[in-house]
Amino acid sequence: MSERILILDFGSQVTQLIARRVRESGVYCEMRPYTMQDKEIKKFSPCAIILSGGPSSITNSKAPRPSKMVFECGVPVLGICYGQQVMCETLGGKVESSSSREFGRADMEILETCELFEGIWSVASTQTVWMSHGDRVIDLPEGFRVVAASKGAPMAAIADDTHKFYGVQFHPEVVHTPSGGALIKNFVQRVAKCDGSWTMSAFKKRAIKAIRDQVGSGRVVCGLSGGVDSSVVAALLHQAIGDRLTCVFVDSGLLRLGEADEVVNIFKKELNVHLLHKNASLEFLSALAGVSDPEEKRKIIGSTFIDVFERAALEIGGADFLAQGTLYPDVIESVSVSGPSAVIKSHHNVGGLPERMNLQLVEPVRELFKDEVRELGRELNLPESLIGRHPFPGPGLAIRIPGEVTEGKANLLRKADAIFIDEIRSAGLYDIIWQAFTVLLPVRTVGVMGDARTYDNVCALRAVTSTDGMTADFYHFDMDFLGKVSNRIVNEVPGINRVVYDVTSKPPGTIEWE
Repeated sequence: MSERILILDFGSQVTQLIARRVRESGVYCEMRPYTMQDKEIKKFSPCAIILSGGPSSITNSKAPRPSKMVFECGVPVLGICYGQQVMCETLGGKVESSSSREFGRADMEILETCELFEGIWSVASTQTVWMSHGDRVIDLPEGFRVVAASKGAPMAAIADDTHKFYGVQFHPEVVHTPSGGALIKNFVQRVAKCDGSWTMSAFKKRAIKAIRDQVGSGRVVCGLSGGVDSSVVAALLHQAIGDRLTCVFVDSGLLRLGEADEVVNIFKKELNVHLLHKNASLEFLSALAGVSDPEEKRKIIGSTFIDVFERAALEIGGADFLAQGTLYPDVIESVSVSGPSAVIKSHHNVGGLPERMNLQLVEPVRELFKDEVRELGRELNLPESLIGRHPFPGPGLAIRIPGEVTEGKANLLRKADAIFIDEIRSAGLYDIIWQAFTVLLPVRTVGVMGDARTYDNVCALRAVTSTDGMTADFYHFDMDFLGKVSNRIVNEVPGINRVVYDVTSKPPGTIEWE
C-alpha cells in the first residue's frame, strides 16, 4: 500500500476511533505506540502522522514524548488533545496545568480559516466539540497561529500552514464532535493528499494472494464459532485454498437458539466447506458445574475449547496452519501503551493453542476493524443473516448467567432471548439496534399467574445503539413493545415470571456490554 497514515498512541481510551475515522475516509492506517523508533517510522513511510490523546500531563518531566523524527520527516502532522500539547512542547511552545478544565461538550469559536476546516466550519461560527483536558497550550511554537478557541482552551485549534502541522485540543474522532469525522477526512485527503482509494474489494484480492503465498500447498484448520469474524475468515480461506481448509465448529451448548444448526447449514451445505461439528455441550457444562466467579468461568470455557479443538484437529489427520479471526483491535491491545487487556481477552484465544500442536498462524483479517470485517463478508457473498448479526461474546450465554451455569438456566435464557430477538426483528428494529440480548438474573421473585403464586426467575432485557462500538446508549423502546415482549416471555418460558429492561448508557472508552 503506497498510501498509509501512522497513528502514534499515547494511551487514550479512544485512539482506535481515530483509526476508524481514517479508514472511513478511504485511507489505510495503523496504530503504533508512541515509542516507535526512527528506523521503524522511516520504514513505515507514512503520508501523514496523527498523535493521539492520552492521560498524561506534558508538564511532568516523565511524560511520554515521541521521537523528533515525527516532525522532521516532511509529512503533515495532526496532534489531538495530548497530541497537540506534546507537539507544541516539542517544537518550542509552552503548556500549563489549568483550573479551567473542560470535560464533555464545549462551545468552540472558529477564529480563522485553515485547510483543516475548509468546507466544514466557517469563520465566526460556534461549533460543539468534545473536550477532555486539564492542561492547555499557552504559548505557540514559531510558525503557528490560533484558528479556534473555547472558554477553557484559548488555543483550541492551531495551525502551521508551512509545515502542515495542526493541533486540536478537542477530540474529532468521537461522535460527540459533529463534523469531527469530516475534519479527519480533510486532514488525510486535503492536507496529506491521499486519494481515499482503499477499498474492501482491493483488500479481498490482496488477502487471498497473501493466504496462498503463506500456505502454499499446506493444510489449514480453522476454529469456526458462527460469529462474524470466524465466519468471514473461513469464507475467505475457502476462496483462497478450497478443500485444503477444514473448519472445526465446537458447540459448547451455550449458543443462541438454533445457532448451531444455522452454522452447519450455511458452511457445510451452502458453501461446501469441509466442516467438523463437535457437540461438546456436556463437557462444557460439566466443567462449569459449581463455578460462580465470572472470570473463572471465562477461563474454564477457554481451556475447554482448546481441549475439544485439539482433539478435533487430530481427527482430521493433521494440519500445517491454524486460522484465527484476530482483528485489528486485538493487535492494538497486544502492543498498546498500557499493555494487553488480559481480563477482557481471557475468554478467547487464551494465549493460543498448545505449542505441541506445532501450527503456524494464519490471521487474514488482523488489519481490519469489526465493521470492515462485515464489509468483507459482503464481498464474499455471505448471507446477511450471518454478517449483520449482533455481536455475541466468546463465552456465549455463560456470561449472561450470573452465578453457576446449568443446562436448565441456559435453556431458560436461550428461549427468552429468542423471543426478544424475534420481536425486535418483527418490529423492523434489528438493524437499527447495535446489540440486544437477555440476561438471566441471579434472583427469584414471588408472582401471581392466574390463581396460583409462583416463585420463579427474573430476566433482564438489554438493547443498545452505537455507531462505533466504543460508546452506547440504551434503545428507547416504547412501552407497548416492552409489554408485548415481557408478556410473551412470561407466558412462553415456564420458570420466568418477571422481566425488566436495562436503561444504562455507556460512556466513551467502554468496549464490552456483557
